[in-house]
Formats: sequence, structure tokens, C-alpha cells
Amino acid sequence: MTEEMFVGLIAVALLPMIALRIRRGLKEGRLPLYRTYVGREEAGSRFRLLLGLHALTFLIVAVIAADLLLDLGLRSDR
Repeated sequence: MTEEMFVGLIAVALLPMIALRIRRGLKEGRLPLYRTYVGREEAGSRFRLLLGLHALTFLIVAVIAADLLLDLGLRSDR
């Protein structure tokens, strides 16, 4: 197993954890931030920003995992 495959598998393993956090945020209306929570009712704009950052992180990690595992050639150093 090459280093790229190993890192790609780790990235794939992170995807369900990020998705679960997004799903819980949408369902419960609060997202964890360090040792506290950001709620939809108390801080609406911060909640939406944090939810958007989680979604962006999910997409970036998914693209990285696909590139590493499927050898899509998205990196320029190959």
C-alpha cells in the first residue's frame, strides 16, 4: 500500500464523521465549537457560517480522497 492510498483511506474515514456533525447540526440546531456549542437560535449567522465551513470541509476532503484513491491527477506535481 502506497502512502497516497493510506492518506486517501484516512480521508475517506473522516467523511462519515464530518457528515454526522453536519447532520446533527441540522437536526438539533447546534454545532460543537471547542468546549461549547453554537446554537441556531442564539447565534444564527455564526451557526450558518460554521455549518457552511463544515460542508466545505466535507467537499474538500472528499475531493482529496477521490484524487488520492482514484488517481485523478488533480495535483500538479505528478
